[in-house]
Amino acid sequence: MTLALMAVLGGFVLLIWSADRFVEGAAATAKYMGMPTLLIGMVVVGFGTSAPEMVVSAMASFDGNPDLALGNAIGSNIVNIGLILGITALISPITVHSNIVRKELPLLTLIGGLVGYILWDGALTRLESILLLAGFIALVSWTIFVAMRSRGDHLETETDELLAAQAMSLQKALLYLVLGLVVLIISSRILVWGAVTIAQLLGVSDLIIGLTIVAFGTSLPELAASIIAVRRGEHDIAIGNVVGSNMFNLLAVIGIAGVINPISAFPVEIINRDWTAMMLMTIALFVMTFGFKKIRQLNRLSGGILLISFVAYNAWLLVSVMS
Repeated sequence: MTLALMAVLGGFVLLIWSADRFVEGAAATAKYMGMPTLLIGMVVVGFGTSAPEMVVSAMASFDGNPDLALGNAIGSNIVNIGLILGITALISPITVHSNIVRKELPLLTLIGGLVGYILWDGALTRLESILLLAGFIALVSWTIFVAMRSRGDHLETETDELLAAQAMSLQKALLYLVLGLVVLIISSRILVWGAVTIAQLLGVSDLIIGLTIVAFGTSLPELAASIIAVRRGEHDIAIGNVVGSNMFNLLAVIGIAGVINPISAFPVEIINRDWTAMMLMTIALFVMTFGFKKIRQLNRLSGGILLISFVAYNAWLLVSVMS
């Protein structure tokens, strides 16, 4: 047990460090290659923070633990909305200026519904997983199209400020990119081994471990990014990271895991409890931030509601494990 705990803790530390280096290196490299700033903010930064979820879920599927992979994807979305945006909004209310972010919110809700429809029969086939990956490719294509037509969006200004604050040479950017990716893969392997070993020793399912410990650990880059962004006044990056990450988790993370190792049958709780909780939080976020007023803001009251929802969900998980 001690070795497994050390593997999980060490894996988390390396995962956070490597994910941060990977995203910084990728963003700076993209800038040197002439990629538009808005596209960097939407694709590299927005989706890049989900690299830990993708690699961890892929490793879990390779190791024959698809429930952990699925639990990590759905659990990370719950952590992102309930814990990360809840805490971030309590620190400082998040005002949504970007038209792009407002367009992504209803899209995230639709994608969540689509994933629920696919998972409703209690299985995830390789064909369904390929369809999810095709949806991710379509999402990236739409993102590029919107970015090229939305010059001057508030998200572009914030991304410019972020890149200026993280300025580095091309050599350093490439080093961060490669080193971050290598350590990301190694730390994910260590983390999955430790998490599965702990689950077996405690007699709990891989799904529960994926929904809790692993989901929290792989979401730490989003937590750090959102808190730093909101303290700098970069509100659209703060919420854009979460929205982009959640879409990536639903389409790419679940899709890749299912292509590697299709799931013939998974626990019914994934739909009845976990997907339902994720969708309720997603819809709540959409209502809170999209709003019907001129100023769209995730205020402290909304942040408190999201955080309480996250605590309630984890209490629900605890009761499920003990019953």
